[in-house]
Amino acid sequence: MGASAARLRECRQELTGYTGGGAVNGWTPVAQEMADACRVPPEDIAGVVARLKELQLLLNQLPPSPEKSRIGQFNTLYLTITEQVEAHLGGKEVTDRRWLEVLDVEFARLYFKALASWGTPDIDTPDAWEVLFRRSHQEEISTLEAAVLGVNAHINHDLALALIATWERLGYIGDGPQHPDYLLVNRIFYKEIPPLRRRFANAWQMEIDRCVGEVDDWSQRVLVRTTRAWAWEQAERLWELKDNEKDFLQACTLMDRAATIAGETLLRGAGIVRVLWLTVTAPVRNVWRKVRRRQPKAPVKV
Repeated sequence: MGASAARLRECRQELTGYTGGGAVNGWTPVAQEMADACRVPPEDIAGVVARLKELQLLLNQLPPSPEKSRIGQFNTLYLTITEQVEAHLGGKEVTDRRWLEVLDVEFARLYFKALASWGTPDIDTPDAWEVLFRRSHQEEISTLEAAVLGVNAHINHDLALALIATWERLGYIGDGPQHPDYLLVNRIFYKEIPPLRRRFANAWQMEIDRCVGEVDDWSQRVLVRTTRAWAWEQAERLWELKDNEKDFLQACTLMDRAATIAGETLLRGAGIVRVLWLTVTAPVRNVWRKVRRRQPKAPVKV
């Protein structure tokens, strides 16, 4: 599995033209400040918001020019969504405030961990995040594309792992009363994504937005609902594998691969993303089914 994952990375770098020379690997000129900011994980959602604001100031100092860092564009989007989640925590529509806050914290910790790993010797950054991090200084990547790459890595790779971490802390809930709280975040996305998308869009993207009317808003609502539903399903499968370290790590590696290929494909034509996603994640489902077949069947009651 390790050799296969390494080969996938090599092939991806060949396809994207990366040869190792001149690439930015790390957060120069704010490497030490980034390491300090990510060292201690936040304990609550207020801490997450404060950390994202601190990181925004650092990310705005990265190349290619002030406030043009591509990872900084994603961080802006993530901060906006997180502030909205925080604002909703005290509302009547939230069933289990503690559960939703823990999920948000665990979700953010994975992002901070990825940031800390980039450029750190002997620590691998998830490939799904590397797709964006390696391009964080490239003006050829639009701010909208950068935001989408970040969302892809965070939802298609991190969210299932954040759910696992939350269940480990608070207990597995299945489709319990906390699940509507998970779906509440969908509604926050529905509200915030359209204005954020238009904020990041360039002139020709805005013209397309005008021409298609509400079609793109509708399609993005479908995408949010589908990807977040898939993350929940993926987490449930990983949960069943958690007592078998080998199968669990294999499934996590495959999940990283799938998100990575989806990210690369987003830059080259979104029309085949879904096909690639279903194709590459099929092995994850196969691992899960294999483990289920190994489990003893319950005796049949006569």
